Amino acid sequence: MVTETKVFQFSEVQTHGSPTDCWLIIHGKVYDVTKFLEHHPGGDDVLLSATGKDATNDFEDVGHSVDAHNLMKDFEIGEVDITSKPEVETYKPATSPEYNHDKSSAFVIKILQFLGPIVILALALALRYLYKKNNNVE
Repeated sequence: MVTETKVFQFSEVQTHGSPTDCWLIIHGKVYDVTKFLEHHPGGDDVLLSATGKDATNDFEDVGHSVDAHNLMKDFEIGEVDITSKPEVETYKPATSPEYNHDKSSAFVIKILQFLGPIVILALALALRYLYKKNNNVE
């Protein structure tokens, strides 16, 4: 007797993400792990944080044992339709605005920030020179 595998839409699996109704997607298969939450060695938070997405990488990164892989068969309820999985947004770097020539005031401020201390230093040296010159003449 051949049993037909139930196929779930990704959006449907995403609705099952609570402690009383927890489904996971691992390797394209859907698992109802609600009854396993309290028995999971890593705690129920680990499983709950993997809901609503493809948890394959989360599952494989931990390095589960062969027993864990075999135990998964007891919780399998179907497969996910991979065409219903939303596309992952790729990283798009921020674009910098083009140089605006109308911002001349910003340019003037930068020049004053650079030249201001130089002018103050020059005035201080000139005053010191004049003070020493006046003290030597008298």
